[in-house]
Amino acid sequence: MRGGVSRRGRRASLIALAMGCAPLCAVATPAYADTLQEALTQAYINNPTLMAARATLRATDAQVEVERADGRPSANANGSVTEFIEQSSTSFFTPDRAFNLGVDLGVPIYSGGAIKNRIRAADQRVEAGRADLRGTESAVFSRVVAAYMDVLRGQALVSLARNQVEVLGVNTQATSDRFEIGDLTRTDVAQSQSRLALAQGNLRSTEANLIAAREEYIALVGEAPTDLAPPPSLPGLPASVETAVDVALVANPDLIAARERAVAAGYDIDVAGSTRLPRVSVFTGYDYQNFLGSVPNAVDPDNPTGPVIASPQTSTAAQAGVTVSIPLFQGGRPAALQRQAQARASAALEQVIAAERDVIAQVRAAYSSWQASLAIIESSQTAVDAASLSLEGVRAENSIGNRTILEVLNAEQELLNARVDLVTARRNAYVAAFSLLAAMGRAEARDLGLADEGVLYDPVANYDRVSGTWWDWSRDPDPEAMSTSTAAIPAATAEVPAQPALETDEMSAESGY
Repeated sequence: MRGGVSRRGRRASLIALAMGCAPLCAVATPAYADTLQEALTQAYINNPTLMAARATLRATDAQVEVERADGRPSANANGSVTEFIEQSSTSFFTPDRAFNLGVDLGVPIYSGGAIKNRIRAADQRVEAGRADLRGTESAVFSRVVAAYMDVLRGQALVSLARNQVEVLGVNTQATSDRFEIGDLTRTDVAQSQSRLALAQGNLRSTEANLIAAREEYIALVGEAPTDLAPPPSLPGLPASVETAVDVALVANPDLIAARERAVAAGYDIDVAGSTRLPRVSVFTGYDYQNFLGSVPNAVDPDNPTGPVIASPQTSTAAQAGVTVSIPLFQGGRPAALQRQAQARASAALEQVIAAERDVIAQVRAAYSSWQASLAIIESSQTAVDAASLSLEGVRAENSIGNRTILEVLNAEQELLNARVDLVTARRNAYVAAFSLLAAMGRAEARDLGLADEGVLYDPVANYDRVSGTWWDWSRDPDPEAMSTSTAAIPAATAEVPAQPALETDEMSAESGY
């Protein structure tokens, strides 16, 4: 087992939700250090693909405020200082310099529906983005489940391969001993040595596959697997493929995202058409001018010898009004924009049908694979039982000379093959069942027991946080990577626990197989 508090301490508050809990909570047992619930939780809070998807959704949220800003009042200030180097010879007003300041306020009143429809389209794309995030969750969880089961399968296969090497090593030594006393031939020894060499090569291959599976687990979860517990039974599996398809057509996130984008594309058509319509806005402005004392004082022309008249050095002005802009002719641009938007909307509608077809195909294929794997588990278990009995009988008959060494070797190989098939079928059945749930839209954080405090990411919270933000200078903290590097995690090895989960009956009991 792993080092207890030191390794689990930093995620204890998040993993605590697995206790008492959730639909996917594994049976507690001191024999194992990691559960599937823990792996999914750790991936949920630390997987970079999932973190990037959340950041992408936050960027989509911001687009709604970008569109709303076009319908809000805008204020601008401008100022300038001008030095008049040479005055016009026809000018009777000759300041040397001037300071100008102006403040303008504009409020859009009517934009042909462009702003309203752009906001609606942006909102629909937020809904699509939320569905995309759900789809990313399902995809990441599906990969985690597959990696978890691949590690369990790899451990079981390595254990079987090592046991086979040990058995064949004993057989080879026994065959050699019997050859020495003349009880067997060199052919028997060669056959035993050949099978042992093949078993040793198979062991190296299974060890390499186990290391690859563990590295994939590390990449997805962010931590190395230790003694993985058997996976728990999956909630909500359908009774029929028709039920699965019906659920998927309502809840599959990829299909939902496609539908939301099609709705948004419909609003884009109205936005494009709005360029034909008038624009109305109200405005007001204030201007201030100061000649900075550079305007010379004036002399009363009727009294040249009288007192000098001080010239005004400042001036102000204010204005307000309504602006109406009516497009008369734009060279066909509005029609082209609308045709373009209509074509994109048509493409979006076709993508809905394509997504629906893909979802139906995924559900039916996953259901078929799940059912086939369950049948293979049953037949493989029968094969293991029969092969074990057969090997026992062949060995007994060989001891009295009724069976050859080759027949013993073949019986041992048949038993190994049956056990490998059983382990693989158990892995395939669980992965196919989870893939089925993912295609149905039921393999997300809420479905898998991650909804307790401190864990579940709320995609609506950021939308509400930024909604209605008017201040131009508000900003979030500088971005930082939230997921952690795996560079410090030691390279995976091919060590296996004493009793790998997929090699025991515990897998069948806990998984409902």
